[in-house]
Amino acid sequence: MARYGKAAAKRVKSAMRRRKRRTLKSGRSGKRVTSRKQAIAIGLSEAREKGAKVPRKRGTRRRTSSRRRTRK
Repeated sequence: MARYGKAAAKRVKSAMRRRKRRTLKSGRSGKRVTSRKQAIAIGLSEAREKGAKVPRKRGTRRRTSSRRRTRK
């Protein structure tokens, strides 16, 4: 079974076109998006908002090394 729906593909395609035309902007900062990966991520998040069939975001992994304390 397909992981992504047709609506999700349309959103990503649209985001890629906007990136090429230099009209795609990132969220808070509003900077122009030039990265292909970032454009895909924006397209997928837009698809999620519209209720298209898109898998959930992966959770971020926590670093265990930063939590360790040094022993004396």
